[in-house]
Amino acid sequence: MRTVLLASLRTHTRRYVSALVAVSIAVAFVVVIDAIGSGARSGVAASVEAAYPAADLVVGEEYGVAEADPAKALEVAERRGDRATVIASLWTTVAGPDGSLGDDVQVGTVSTEPDLRSQDVARGRAPTGDGEALVAEDTAKTHDLKIGDLLTVGVGNDATDVAIVGLTRASSYLDADVDITWPAMAGLGMAIPDAVAYDVRDGDVAGATEALTAAVDSTVQTRDEYVAARIVMLNQGVDVLSYLLLLFAAVAGFVAVLVIANTFTILFAQRSRDFALLRCVGATGRQVLRSVRVEAFVLALAGGVAGVVTGVVLGRGLGWVIRAWAGEAAFGPVSHSPVWLGAAFIGGVLATVVAAWWPTRSVVRVSPLAALRPSDEVTARTAAGRVRIALGLVAVAAGCAALALAIASGNMVPLILGGMTSFVGVLLLGPLIVPALLRLLGRVGRTGGPLRVASANAVRNPRRSAATTASLLVGVTLATAILSGMASARQAVTAEMDGEYPVDIALSGTLPVDAVRSVGQVDGVDEVRAVDGAEVASSAGRLTIIAPSADDREVTRDREATRVADDEILLPTVVAQDFAEGIPDELALRTREGEVTLATRLVGSKWGRAAIVPPAVLAQLTTDAEPRVLWVLADDGADAEELGGTLGALTRGGDVQVDNNLEDQQWVAQQLDVLVWAVLGLLGVGILIALVGIANTVGLSILERSREHALMRALGLTRRGLRRMLAAEGMLLSVVAALLGTVLGVTYAWFGVETIVVPVLGSGGLVIPWIQLGVVLVVAALAGLAASTLPARRGARVTPAEGLTLD
Repeated sequence: MRTVLLASLRTHTRRYVSALVAVSIAVAFVVVIDAIGSGARSGVAASVEAAYPAADLVVGEEYGVAEADPAKALEVAERRGDRATVIASLWTTVAGPDGSLGDDVQVGTVSTEPDLRSQDVARGRAPTGDGEALVAEDTAKTHDLKIGDLLTVGVGNDATDVAIVGLTRASSYLDADVDITWPAMAGLGMAIPDAVAYDVRDGDVAGATEALTAAVDSTVQTRDEYVAARIVMLNQGVDVLSYLLLLFAAVAGFVAVLVIANTFTILFAQRSRDFALLRCVGATGRQVLRSVRVEAFVLALAGGVAGVVTGVVLGRGLGWVIRAWAGEAAFGPVSHSPVWLGAAFIGGVLATVVAAWWPTRSVVRVSPLAALRPSDEVTARTAAGRVRIALGLVAVAAGCAALALAIASGNMVPLILGGMTSFVGVLLLGPLIVPALLRLLGRVGRTGGPLRVASANAVRNPRRSAATTASLLVGVTLATAILSGMASARQAVTAEMDGEYPVDIALSGTLPVDAVRSVGQVDGVDEVRAVDGAEVASSAGRLTIIAPSADDREVTRDREATRVADDEILLPTVVAQDFAEGIPDELALRTREGEVTLATRLVGSKWGRAAIVPPAVLAQLTTDAEPRVLWVLADDGADAEELGGTLGALTRGGDVQVDNNLEDQQWVAQQLDVLVWAVLGLLGVGILIALVGIANTVGLSILERSREHALMRALGLTRRGLRRMLAAEGMLLSVVAALLGTVLGVTYAWFGVETIVVPVLGSGGLVIPWIQLGVVLVVAALAGLAASTLPARRGARVTPAEGLTLD
């Protein structure tokens, strides 16, 4: 059989190329998932990792560190000869040469060890002692601070004076307005320790971990472990990127097995006569099985190696393109995990062997004489057809039950398993569903010969038609589900952000007379509104209230977030945190002109340092209302940090507080962009494997019917007519796959939104991107046409006499 094996590999080289391509692209898909995932993860983690440079270990939980642990960790570092720095923050009063910078200025810590310092010094130098500080460039611009100026940080006897020695630019997610050393901050008595970054000098990480664990109460983790936990915490406890990689890895394995199985099914069906002849001349079924499986194993090894190499090259290329389009801040460097590369190679080999297992067994089960006769198509009327339909119905029902369980539990595992199981059921029912849709589409071509013949020919062999559409069906379903799911998630996140940050930038306090005009002329400002209000007495202390009109709400991202009932007051948390005795259910507002009692509604929205009341209430309390808050709507693409600094500098000298909500919005948008670009990269590879799959199955299908096409040519069909008929058949199959895949994809997207998005955000619904789905349909139809063009031209070149002699 070794001679037969080698002869088969030489004789059927062209057929094996299709199988080799299927294996290679499937393995490459998994490798690219690792590459895109690494770039996305490094993009998300870049700003978090930057806060802990050169740290081998981090002491602390993702939510903070025990109060006594910083001192204990520093003692361990001193005893072992290592280096450590405490990362902490506080919000306190900071005064400069020309007055106060504010009552809640963010103050962070800076390390005197260069390797452990996270700040990026743009001008000047880093602090070397406790009496020195760094200031953010935008803060310095806002308050006209220069290197050498003295700042007073803190209040009362605990306040400390520090000299500005350098200005910093944005570098990590822990950036502060002012950075001082940990001993200086600890002396203020209000510090909130976040973590301890620990650098092991002698490389004995295990020994340092043991010493720290024995000394501190908090968890001791490697930097990578801490950063991963921190990212999950920042994403509200959901590791979104890991879920996406898990989803795409599962889909990649599923698509790989499906495409390879389809290719081998058609490949071995074409060789049924060869197997029968081998059986007739004395080969046993076991020998044929062993020979074919050795062929599959050889193909698997070659395809696995080619797939790994292709995936590495393609992953690097896609990473470079994404970084060029999205920016280095949104997408980090691409790397490849040896575990993923090994898993992709081994998975590709196993998938190929498994995919070749069932087709070969079904072929050699048939007796030699039966295999030499024309075979009957398996239909619903046969026992095998009825079993197939029954299995398909069971799979669809089980998958739907798992999807329902996913919504009830909010768990990803039943979502993935349910989607795959139900999709397998649809594939099993393909010989029933696909012909029905083909007949429906074929009716539009009753007056066209090629389309009518193509429709009849596709319906005549349901299993072949279903196998041909399977690969593209996977691609369209995946594309539709991901596009719809991402559109739904993006809209839900945007709505959530708009409600929390209805105003891009708010300027609160005593505003200059020409504030609206001067702010409106700043580059990056789209619109600005001055919201009238007043300062009133309340049962909880002095309070600034505003009453926005319908015109004022034109500059808000979410008008409902600033809408108030006639008998209530909207109290943002940034204002309520100043209430010493808690938040009452009702607030009594008093001025010399009147008194009103309103129900309190605490909200997390941020629109400035003021509470919102109805216009009628403001008119009742005062007849001398004046602008108290400026609401600024920024241009699309405006730099939040630069715009905030410019507006702060513009209002310098007055009692004005700048709340830059746009910075938080842009940070969240950056994380979403990372996920979107990662998904688009993976989606591109998914579509590629689908196109390769349909090209393989269409090409092999045409090769299988060479004698049939030769007979049609002998009866008078021209080469052009044959090409048009095959092209029409490919397009019909593609349109059917696209329509069915769109319906399935939208359905799966709805289950995904209800399982993932709604539990996390508490709201949201399915959003269907009609234009994008329309593009997917057009691309799918053109893909079917393109996939059948070259095989059709190749088949049309065969003369009738030559084709009728083919085996």
